[in-house]
Amino acid sequence: MSELLQRYHPGPGPDEMVATDGSIRPAYRAFHDHISSWDAQTYMDRQAIADLDTLNSGITFTVYSDDSGTERIFPFSLVPRIIAPAEWARVERGLQQRVTALNRFLGDIYGEQACIRDGVIPAELVFDHPAYRLRMAGFTPPLGVYCHIAGVDLIRDVEGTFRVLEDNLRTPSGVSYVIENRRTMLNTVPDLFPEDRVEPVDGYPERLLEMLAAVRPEGVPADQVRSVILTPGPYNSAYFEHSFLARQMGIELVEGRDLVVDNDRVYLRATTGLERVHVIYRRVDDDFLDPLVFREDSILGVAGLVNAYLAGNVTVVNAIGTGVADDKTTYRYVPELIRYYLGEEPIIPNVDTYTGWRTDDLEYMLDHLHELVLKPSDGSGGYGIIVGPQASKATLEAARERVRAAPRQWIAQPVQEFSTIPSFNGEVFEPRRADLRPFVVTGESSWVLPGGLTRVAANAESYIVNSSQGGGSKDTWILRADPTPPGRQQHQRQEQ
Repeated sequence: MSELLQRYHPGPGPDEMVATDGSIRPAYRAFHDHISSWDAQTYMDRQAIADLDTLNSGITFTVYSDDSGTERIFPFSLVPRIIAPAEWARVERGLQQRVTALNRFLGDIYGEQACIRDGVIPAELVFDHPAYRLRMAGFTPPLGVYCHIAGVDLIRDVEGTFRVLEDNLRTPSGVSYVIENRRTMLNTVPDLFPEDRVEPVDGYPERLLEMLAAVRPEGVPADQVRSVILTPGPYNSAYFEHSFLARQMGIELVEGRDLVVDNDRVYLRATTGLERVHVIYRRVDDDFLDPLVFREDSILGVAGLVNAYLAGNVTVVNAIGTGVADDKTTYRYVPELIRYYLGEEPIIPNVDTYTGWRTDDLEYMLDHLHELVLKPSDGSGGYGIIVGPQASKATLEAARERVRAAPRQWIAQPVQEFSTIPSFNGEVFEPRRADLRPFVVTGESSWVLPGGLTRVAANAESYIVNSSQGGGSKDTWILRADPTPPGRQQHQRQEQ
């Protein structure tokens, strides 16, 4: 084992790189061979170059709860997550299966509602959900796709099995970091890459642009599609990503004030006059999308947009009302939805989940809160999560009162000793828990970006990996079964 890893001790869960007997796992052996000659100083020097590259690229995110300053550089670690091709093939199939079922579910609840009639999912979980949009009832978006872009969070459990932790179907973020992490690695440590063996990630913007054209309104020629990205503005936590994707795709980044609706058609206020817009990749939540339909005090959206959408004159990506499908309570039913719509067993299993709205689950949650991870059912960013074994008695008691007061708003899961990846703490490598968010783009078919955003916890004790909670990220390598054709890898490196 290299000098860097001689004092490395994996945590209680499985380690992606180091097996329980101390050997290096097969997918990591080539990488380990490359760093075997490095000492701590070499690693720190290389990491400093990567950090400077990240800083110069302006790769940032926003922490709303930090009064000392919200804009931060996204922490990045040089040790990647590496996944073997056979394992990734299974993950890819599982993600396509899951997103297909969730799109079918959304089409059903806004259409025939057969899943409710047949008792697959309780009616109250759908119709009482704040994200259920009655205006969408009876409307079918182009190609029947509601969730065009999905970010599905995965963890590897103690048995080494990938499991879905949650679905992100509204405005999932993080793909810009996937592309930028790879660019940083290729710029600063290109010698670490096994020649012609790592799947590229720079094709995402092209795939995204193709999808936006594919879901254009009926009657619009493919070569005349005008797509834009609708952003809440530069103070949004994911603004870096909004501007990054707009540049990569060569389309306009707009705010609500840049668009106007006339006769149920959407136009961009351009220097040459009003120009028709056919597809809006929105990064604005439903509630702020149209002040005539949702929050009347919103200045982020476009008045009249919903009517233009329902008239079939513009496509909104992701569709309005997708939030019903990524609620953490709905999540519990996704395996059954896969069986119901597709007649298949789920390829990627869920994590066991208790929901506060069920009486038996609620009693168990309240009695075993000290053993569970408590989460708001509609939360994101790691906010509001309580890890029972790490919480004080006062924190747990206060949490019990909140759950009793609003049980529908809470879910709980057993503490997962999910996998770790070596991360340098300034002196030595230590295990940091990590999840993986692959991205699925769905138009005429579903395509999975080979890899995804690997997020790592801020320290060895933490179970929360979100950047808003101090976590960082790593590049994710999907190894090829066969090397790329000669010259292709070099071309890819130059592009990235």
